[in-house]
Amino acid sequence: MRVEFDRDTCIGIFQCVDEWDAFQKNLDAGKADLDGAEETDDDVFVREIPEDEEFDAKFAARVCPVEAIRIIDDDGEQLIP
Repeated sequence: MRVEFDRDTCIGIFQCVDEWDAFQKNLDAGKADLDGAEETDDDVFVREIPEDEEFDAKFAARVCPVEAIRIIDDDGEQLIP
């Protein structure tokens, strides 16, 4: 399972930071950062989700008000949102 974070879409509400510690506040940019992620497209960051962090990652995606966080399963299906 992986997370895809569209940082360009992020509006800096930081609800994801409260739900999953992989997200960090970047107050200078006014957006969240996804630790350990690789930029795959312009401002789209991807990383694998450890099994013991799947619940938190899914919750972070659910609380994002602009749907900048997507959870993708191992078959490539989008789970959230």
